[in-house]
Amino acid sequence: MSTQAYDIVKLARSNKRPTGLDYIQNLCGDFLELHGDRCYADDAAIVGGVGHFRGIPVTFVAIEKGHSAKERMSRFFGAPHPEGYRKALRLMRQAEKFHRPVLCFVDTSGAYCGIGAEERGQGQAIAENLMGMMSLNTPVITLLIGEGGSGGALALSVADRVWMLENAVYSVISPEGCASILWKDAGKADEAAQRLRLTTRDALELGIIEKIIPERDLGQPAFYGLLADRLEKELHVQVGGAEAEAAILGALTTPGTRRPLAILDLGAGSTDASIINAQGQIVATHLAGAGDMVTMIVASGLDLQDRYLAEDIKKYP
Repeated sequence: MSTQAYDIVKLARSNKRPTGLDYIQNLCGDFLELHGDRCYADDAAIVGGVGHFRGIPVTFVAIEKGHSAKERMSRFFGAPHPEGYRKALRLMRQAEKFHRPVLCFVDTSGAYCGIGAEERGQGQAIAENLMGMMSLNTPVITLLIGEGGSGGALALSVADRVWMLENAVYSVISPEGCASILWKDAGKADEAAQRLRLTTRDALELGIIEKIIPERDLGQPAFYGLLADRLEKELHVQVGGAEAEAAILGALTTPGTRRPLAILDLGAGSTDASIINAQGQIVATHLAGAGDMVTMIVASGLDLQDRYLAEDIKKYP
């Protein structure tokens, strides 16, 4: 049986691959790291923070393995503890509050296996991330950049878009673990890898991911440039105010309407804004789940202290 799948596993595990922090540092020039889960501690295996990506305020979350032996030990070889997952969810909810999109970079063989991690609720932390990401009202893009192992990877992969690098893998278990369970022989990892269907082609065919990112010039400026172009295009599709843009183009058909012009649509579920300048260039934005903004405007305008009353007025004016 072909060992092609297992060869890809080896490539995904290579310590020559860029890590999560490499991606953040090459895509964002002003990254500010934020620490801690506000419950127990900070987890060095997950890096998170805020910064600008091509002018867009973004929250970054990445599983970090490190490069040198010392770095890898300090990062727990990219195996997050429960406090790491709680930190990630805290930052994603913060992103939702301030209407920032989220970019996640995943590279892990799985969540940390240790007594302390289990005592602090490893399974619950992962489950809470899955549930929390399902209901986030802000765009989330997850990029699998190496290993995507089990629930440890899934906990950051419940996203609007899930992409994989060409030689990344995504699986419920490692080939060695699978072979040990099925055949009591870890030496059959190559056969297990083939049967697990863990490659990017398999994931795309099964509908698990939306896009495969070629690895040409991996780690070089040209690679990061092309990746940034793809991410920027996707974020503009998700964040761009298509409704407001259509409205502004429609408004220009009204006799007497001239540029520059701005359209603001304060909806019950979202807010859209679009501006066209004198040269005809349009900038638009869409804030998903921005109904709270309308509620605050109602409360402020009517000098209400009762948020629920303001919500009712918004719904039933």
